[in-house]
Amino acid sequence: MNDLDARLLAAHARDDRAALMGLYTEAGDTANELEAAWFYLTHAYVFALEAGAPEAAQLHARLKAAGREE
Repeated sequence: MNDLDARLLAAHARDDRAALMGLYTEAGDTANELEAAWFYLTHAYVFALEAGAPEAAQLHARLKAAGREE
């Protein structure tokens, strides 16, 4: 297990939605495969929405530009 995986698991255990948004964004930005990147960024977007974070708009724009969101 790498450091990012450990931090994701810890944030899930704490139900820390703000941390999850950031960690999933980090995972998406550093993923080696395109499909994995969009998977992580979609999760980041969902957690941003749930947290009411302003980053949701930027994540939505990224997903929309890639044809992954309406």
